[in-house]
Amino acid sequence: MATGETGFDDVSYDLISVQYHALKAGHDYGQYVRDAENAGKQEIATFFRRVMEEDSARAKQCHEFLKELAASGDAGPALT
Repeated sequence: MATGETGFDDVSYDLISVQYHALKAGHDYGQYVRDAENAGKQEIATFFRRVMEEDSARAKQCHEFLKELAASGDAGPALT
C-alpha cells in the first residue's frame, strides 16, 4: 500500500479522516436538531436527524474497514 507522510498507509488515513469528520459532524447535528425544534421546524429537525444517522452509519463503516485492515496487517504505521 502507498504510504503518506503520516506513516500510515493512505487508505487507513483516509478512513480515519472520514470517520473523524462524520463523528464530529454528528456531534454538531444535535445542536442543529435542537435549533430546528426550537424554531418549530419539525421537518427540518427530521432532516437533521436523518443526516446524523447517515454520518453515524458512515463512521461505523469506517470502523469496520479499519478493523479489517488492522487484522490483515495492512494498516500501518508503515515502516520506512
